[in-house]
Amino acid sequence: MSQPPVATPTRGKPTEPTDPADHDGLDGLDAPSDPDGPTGRLSLWLSRIVGTEIPARVRERAAHVLLDGVGCALIGAQLPWSRTAVDAVLALEGAGDVPVIGWGRSTSAPAAAVLGGTFVQGFELDDYFPAAPLHSASLVLPALLSTASQMGPVSGERFLRAAIAGFETGTRVGLALHGREMLVRGWHSGSVFGTHAAAAASGVLRGLDAAAFEDALGLAATQSSGLMAAQYEAMSKRMHHGLASRNGFYAAGLAAAGYTGIKRVFERPYGGFLATFGEGHDPDASQITRALGERWDTEQIAVKIHAAMGGLHPAIDAVLAMRDEEKVTADDVAGILIEVPAAVYHHGWWEPQRPLTTIGAQMNIGYATAVALLDGVVSPAQFTGARIDADDVWSLIARTTVEQVDAPHDPSWDEPGYNTRVTLRLRDGRVLTRALNQPHGGPDDPLTNDEIVAKFRVLAGHVVEPDRAREIERRVLTLEQQSDLGPLIDLLAAPVRRALD
Repeated sequence: MSQPPVATPTRGKPTEPTDPADHDGLDGLDAPSDPDGPTGRLSLWLSRIVGTEIPARVRERAAHVLLDGVGCALIGAQLPWSRTAVDAVLALEGAGDVPVIGWGRSTSAPAAAVLGGTFVQGFELDDYFPAAPLHSASLVLPALLSTASQMGPVSGERFLRAAIAGFETGTRVGLALHGREMLVRGWHSGSVFGTHAAAAASGVLRGLDAAAFEDALGLAATQSSGLMAAQYEAMSKRMHHGLASRNGFYAAGLAAAGYTGIKRVFERPYGGFLATFGEGHDPDASQITRALGERWDTEQIAVKIHAAMGGLHPAIDAVLAMRDEEKVTADDVAGILIEVPAAVYHHGWWEPQRPLTTIGAQMNIGYATAVALLDGVVSPAQFTGARIDADDVWSLIARTTVEQVDAPHDPSWDEPGYNTRVTLRLRDGRVLTRALNQPHGGPDDPLTNDEIVAKFRVLAGHVVEPDRAREIERRVLTLEQQSDLGPLIDLLAAPVRRALD
């Protein structure tokens, strides 16, 4: 693959790996402004991750999370709203030197990151992190592909470490903000703190030093945004993480060139990231570096099996279990009560009205549980226009009530996860109840690596030929053996079929 040369940045040379708390030997040029603060400690750790010992199980899981992201991007590339995004973005940006996944076309590196993230998020099939909600692959993978496409040969081993850096950074910044609280307040949480994930990943590929990482994190923070009202009908919900991926890509590139960002961005009391976005709910900056390099949040990234917002999955699983075990049909049901914590209630429930858009259906707990009970599956087929507007679905939604259960009423609801209780009141007088904290695929019941591979094969099988799918799978799962990402990027760049046509 032909790749343009990139000028060597004046900053960004990686330092030797040491403990982040040990800043001996930093000469001030490559040191963060406060090496002992949360921004400084994270910057030091990121600058040294290339030489850090990462457990084999974490590296293996990260490769599988990336494979899942690739599968979601392939099936998402030619969805109707993705085609609209490509037409619009390429009209604005024009051709370039970075491939657009699944299109056989190229554009600028920032535009490719926007579109890549939009594709991964294209059908609500991608990963999520329950405790601080964000979609890691949609942030990290596009930023890395755009960065790698602009650089000379990039090894798969460095690419994988950069991905882990992004995975660890996004979740930790989200935990510092009590990320589920962000959803309650109406922020699209992942696109608020996802800029840092993308900046961290891109920065590792670029080899930023600790001072440059501080700038990159500050530049990422000032670009954070995302309003959750996009979930009702807007195509823009699909693009939020893509925009955050682009912003993180920009942040790392600007920092590499010497363009400075906000110093100590997590600590600043006025206009700092945590102080501003966390106003009123006591952000905890210590979460950013707590057990950094010891506890690996990468292992807690949840991989979905349903094509719906992650907070809906426990309700879907509960309904499917009662449907299968009790042989319940929709005709048997007089009423459905779904009890959820605040974040799921605000993020996943409103009284839906016909006609409902695809994105609205994928975010609405009433719709998702209705099709689960009716069809026994929540897959792309449940989100076609005809299925969304079917009378049997709306009849069941009309019999559905959703209530918020607060922690003071039931303290277990404050545990990490998406505690959900579904009660079916049957016409014969029986009452069936199923409660779940997390679904299959959540941190407490994760998909196995084999299950992730099986999911990838199903997704890829819809849109690419078998030989190509097998080679993509092989290259992603053996990243550490790949000396150059070029062949994988070429495999992703070629056109794919339309998933819904």
